[in-house]
Amino acid sequence: MTSSDAGFMPHGELRGHALAEALAASKGARPIESAEDLAVEGVFESDAELDEFLTWVRKERRAHLA
Repeated sequence: MTSSDAGFMPHGELRGHALAEALAASKGARPIESAEDLAVEGVFESDAELDEFLTWVRKERRAHLA
C-alpha cells in the first residue's frame, strides 16, 4: 500500500451494519441457517478426544457461572 492508498476505502463511506453487509457480500458469505452449516467431519480424531473436549467445556462453563 502506498501513501496515496492510505485513505482508500473499498466500500466508500459505509459504516457499521452496512459495511458488514457489503464485506460479507464481497466474500460470498451467507447467513448461518442451522447448526448443520457449521458441522465438519473429522474435527476430533477419536471419541475419546471429543469426550475430553466436552468435559473441558462443561468444567469451564461451571467455573464461570455467576
